Amino acid sequence: MKNYKKRDFPVDTVRRFLEPGPIVLISSQYKGESNIMTLGWQTVISFEPSLVTCFIWDQNYSYELIRKSKECVINLPEVHMLDAVVAIGNSTGAEIDKFEKLDLTQAKASIVKAPMIKECYANFECKLYDSKLIKNYSLFVFEVVKAHVATSPRYPKTVHYTGDGVFMLSGEHVSRKKQFRPECL
Repeated sequence: MKNYKKRDFPVDTVRRFLEPGPIVLISSQYKGESNIMTLGWQTVISFEPSLVTCFIWDQNYSYELIRKSKECVINLPEVHMLDAVVAIGNSTGAEIDKFEKLDLTQAKASIVKAPMIKECYANFECKLYDSKLIKNYSLFVFEVVKAHVATSPRYPKTVHYTGDGVFMLSGEHVSRKKQFRPECL
């Protein structure tokens, strides 16, 4: 095992190490108004039902669209969309139509009214499952009610934000499947 020399580190930048999950694009719609936002603060919290929690800041334009509609689509972009991911995050739906401005295609979802982003590798239709944490923490707990995933590649090349405008790109996949007990997979 390796031993590391360590130094004190600013606690307000630990996200660089703790946010390895992929950047997603959240699409929403309420009363004819659609939007897309870039999000890096999400995590799976349950498998059955399939629950995902997302931190959506109350100052974000999508916050009210999602809170009122009680649904959204979590879209998983690949590396080829990195510039669009940044552009979406740097703009507000209060001022522009991000679908039109970034030439992204709205695809009709099966269950929710929010549009899917056709150019994304995967789209997860979500309904609000628990609203108790929204007011105090801006945490939305969603149930994934329908999933649409590309047939290839098997492992998408995703984008991960590490802070300070720096992204990490997913890389090589390795398997240790034979080392796991079946109930732990």
